[in-house]
Parts: sequence; C-alpha cells; structure tokens
Amino acid sequence: MLKIFSKAGKSRPRVDYSFLKTDMHSHLVPGIDDGSPDTETSQLLIRGLADLGFQKLITTPHVMWDMYRNDKPGISEKFSALKAEGIQLSVAAEYFLDDHFTALLREGAGLLTLHENKVLVEFSLASPSLSLKEILFNLQMQGYQPVIAHPERYLYLEQGKEFFDELKRIGCLFQLNILSLGSYYGRSVHELAQYLIKKDYYELAGTDLHHVRHLEALRDPALIPPLKRLVDSGKVLNANW
Repeated sequence: MLKIFSKAGKSRPRVDYSFLKTDMHSHLVPGIDDGSPDTETSQLLIRGLADLGFQKLITTPHVMWDMYRNDKPGISEKFSALKAEGIQLSVAAEYFLDDHFTALLREGAGLLTLHENKVLVEFSLASPSLSLKEILFNLQMQGYQPVIAHPERYLYLEQGKEFFDELKRIGCLFQLNILSLGSYYGRSVHELAQYLIKKDYYELAGTDLHHVRHLEALRDPALIPPLKRLVDSGKVLNANW
C-alpha cells in the first residue's frame, strides 16, 4: 500500500485540503463496518488524510442494525485503539434511519454527535422512506439537529427535488461527499451535487473515506477548486468543528 501512495505522489501534484481543516465523515474505526478492516489499515488511512492536509478527523462508523449492529459503548471501545500523531481524532456515528434508530430515540439513548447536538444520518439510497420526516422530527424533539449525509447520492430525488427544499425548511444541515465533485460516483451524482451547490444548500463537506481507493481518488487536483469555492462562500462549518 505504501508503494501505491509513493507512485501516486510522483504522478500527481500534491493536493492540499488544509483550508477545510476537518474531515467530518469517514469510516476509520477498524473492523466495525464496511470501512477499515483492521488497525493497520486505519493507521495508514489516517496518515494519508494527514498528508492531504486535514488537521482533525471525526470518524463516523455506520449504525445500521440490519448490517452493522454498532452501539455507543462498542464504537467508543474500538475507537480507543486508534492512535495518531499530528492530527486530532474524535468519533461520532453515521446513523441509518431505521426501526433501531427509532427505538433509540424512544428510549432516550444518547447519540454520538459530530459537534454539540449535530447528528449525522442517512437513509436508503434505493427508495424513499415513508417515515423519514417523522423520524427527523422525533430526532429534533430530542434536541438534536440532523446532518443529512451525502444528499446528492439519493438519485431517486432527482424527480422530486422539492424534498430537498423541505429538508432545509425543517432545519437539516447537508453534508457533501467531496468525491461527488468529480466522477467517482458517476455523472448523475455529480450533477445533483452541482444543483445543491447552486441552491446554497451545503454546510459541511466530508471524504466519506472507507478505503485506499477513496484516498487515491481524493488526490485528484480537480476536486480542489470547486471545494475551495464552496468553502469561500462562508457557509461551510468544517473549520469550526
């Protein structure tokens, strides 16, 4: 893997994300979801993000009960094994809005937050949830503010973009996947990201880093100008977290 980084470093100019300061969406906790499989890989990915100029990482393992039955104590225990030099690490979670999440809210269980009361959430990439607005309302009633992970990847909303307007009206923050600014997820995701940028709907940006392929894709210099313009708009909150 180290040879991959060395080769990439010679073939591309160095990319610097230090203006963003904080990456607030990644999957670095080892062996807990579809992100890093082990501590060695986690340390490699952390070093790679530090090399890209990030100064703080908020890693966000999945809590998705059908696939990743993670809870707050388990996530915290696994996270405690991670070490880093020259970069700050903290942990939150990416909560899937399912029946388990509804139960957590009903029980008043404390959630892992990105910053203060901000909670990163996602829902199905394949089809809309009929209970989505109700779950978001209950989350807000518990005193949390929802952060919608990668809204540009919900392609079924292309034909119903007014739903994005509704999510903003009820107080949700939007988080852009940086790789959506390029071709990594495909043309449709890129175009939907551009639509949401024009609407001035993003407050956060994150790598959503899972593996070395994401790290290599983030080394594309073409991602920097559009991200820099978004940050220069003054709405992006990453540097404050």
